[in-house]
Amino acid sequence: MQLIAWSIPVFVAFIVLEYFLARRAGRDLYRLSVSVSDVGCGVVEQLFGVLTAAGLAALYFLVYGWRLLELDAGAVTTWVFAMIAVDLIYYWWHRASHEVAVLWATHVVHHHSEDYNLAVALRQGVFTASTLVVFGLPLALLGVPPLVFFISKAINALYQFWIHTEMIGHLGPVEQVLNTPQHHRVHHAVNPRYLDKNYGGILIVWDRLFGTFAPVDEPTVYGTTKRLRSLNPLWAQFEQFFELGRRVRAGRNLRERALVLLAHPGWTPRGSAAPLSAAELSARAAARYSAPVSRAMSVYILLQAVVIVATTMTVLIAAGAWPSWLAGLACATVAAGAVALAGLAERRRWALPLEVGRLAATVLVAGLVLARG
Repeated sequence: MQLIAWSIPVFVAFIVLEYFLARRAGRDLYRLSVSVSDVGCGVVEQLFGVLTAAGLAALYFLVYGWRLLELDAGAVTTWVFAMIAVDLIYYWWHRASHEVAVLWATHVVHHHSEDYNLAVALRQGVFTASTLVVFGLPLALLGVPPLVFFISKAINALYQFWIHTEMIGHLGPVEQVLNTPQHHRVHHAVNPRYLDKNYGGILIVWDRLFGTFAPVDEPTVYGTTKRLRSLNPLWAQFEQFFELGRRVRAGRNLRERALVLLAHPGWTPRGSAAPLSAAELSARAAARYSAPVSRAMSVYILLQAVVIVATTMTVLIAAGAWPSWLAGLACATVAAGAVALAGLAERRRWALPLEVGRLAATVLVAGLVLARG
């Protein structure tokens, strides 16, 4: 948590740099409303992590208590093993999150954006950490110390930030081993030939070994086959669960209901859903979903987004010293701001009251924090 928190200024600096480099190159990579939604999803995910991190650590510690091996946390070999093992675990977690519908519901938020830039790297699902830690429990049994596991997991996540860009092209022989922006663009594309490909975290060798590698050989179109059509970072986290619930209720028998949850996300009782046609891909590329925002509202949203990101960093760093009720109130207040900004961009009627309430709650939380000294 701390490693990610202290990395936030670096993330912001590189997002700003990419924005200006793209503008100078005449590339339309950023749209304010979409980028605010992407960052808002990351804010919601990180704040949710404040409330769940202790439980996930306790789960890993519990399984670690039954470890079969004793690995030295101070040994270089332990760290090398952990980094490679975490990356392999990540590959299988990532692959399962695309091939099992209920896991896809926890991961789909990362793929909703129809843009591809560094802000998209921050767009994460609130249940990502929970499911990934569960996949990593075999490493606890193998004796990977908790500190080594969680730092390796954080490094794996940090590495993946830079691969969410179109400003870096082919990198030569290194692409035989490492995951790169070119490989990861394939993963985020909805082109039929690119679906369910390139799952790697740091290493692309797992995809080459297990038959899920695909090179770039046609222009990429980003997003999900079924568009979200919303910038709300909270709705993005749960929309797919509501869809699964609807499909489970529509199932004609227990087998169909189970398959809705456990089969490929594209499964239906009538067969797999059809991939997007060439005409649909062209239409997607020509009309990406967003919300047009006035200049005055753009300035307000941008300024408040900066405040929310800075406040998120503060909460991530300081919340461990706060009582749980104050940490929960702070997290809810900041998350409400991320939702409100998306609502303002989309001109939702509930957005202005929510934003006013969020500003008032921010003053209250700040006062409570200052009162604690």
